[in-house]
Amino acid sequence: MKVAVIDLGTNTCNLLIAELMLDKTTILHQSKQYVKLGDNKIEEDKISDEATERTLKAFQAQRQIIDEYRVDKVKVVATSAVRQAENKINFLEKIGEETGWAVKVITGEEEAELIFNGVLLAFKQFDNNSLILDIGGGSNELILVDNREIVWRESQPTGMARIISRFTISDPITPTEISRIETFFLDYHKNTFRLCSQNRVKTLVGCSGAFDTIADIIDRVNPGEKKRITQHISIADFNRVYTLLINLTRRQRLQIKGMDFVRVDLIVPAMILIKLLLVKTGINKIIQTDFALREGILSEMVLTL
Repeated sequence: MKVAVIDLGTNTCNLLIAELMLDKTTILHQSKQYVKLGDNKIEEDKISDEATERTLKAFQAQRQIIDEYRVDKVKVVATSAVRQAENKINFLEKIGEETGWAVKVITGEEEAELIFNGVLLAFKQFDNNSLILDIGGGSNELILVDNREIVWRESQPTGMARIISRFTISDPITPTEISRIETFFLDYHKNTFRLCSQNRVKTLVGCSGAFDTIADIIDRVNPGEKKRITQHISIADFNRVYTLLINLTRRQRLQIKGMDFVRVDLIVPAMILIKLLLVKTGINKIIQTDFALREGILSEMVLTL
């Protein structure tokens, strides 16, 4: 069976097409469309008319690809920007009328569990007491795991699109602004920080676009050029990239090999969150993976074969 999974996120609309069999899953296609649901209306918890139009155009482009692959089943899920939006009913109705697709809005808890299942496909099992971090545009999912079990999970509306809408960020960012953002993250994610320290978590598994960008910059490859199941990122390399990105202007960041233009603004608060985790918890190992929410949905679909 050929299936398509569309993950309608706060920044991008991500498409994954795969062929499912009971004993094997083959990825046939991966791509994304820029929708920016988290535009200047995100702090009002609304989806703008412009974002709606961008989403419709993205779905039209993805439908063409889906048709080319003769997909049997399409599953569309939406995350933080849609679930928090006050006008999500009107948005979903318009999307449904225009595309014929029913969009399922998943809760933060569901999103965290699907991310865990997706990452598990890449790792099979985790180091004792690892932390999975998915940095989104609308929300962040933090999942404390031990071997193959979830110990703790949380989803908070602290995504990077919300951060850049909420806080004044200079070009480049100032130490005072960094401190304010750190305080915000510490307040929202205090329980995860505490549990990581108590459980002596040493491994951070990063499965979002921010971690992809970090790996691309380290490897000096263009965004999306290199596919990775898992890749270690040394603390020294992370710190080097952190210092580089924090001290550059937006225009300078755009010139870096590996920088995705979609993330040029979002990457700064993302680096602050990752650095804060390392400093406050004692984590000393970072592993990046391309596997996350979409792969988690695929694993769920396999069970229905």
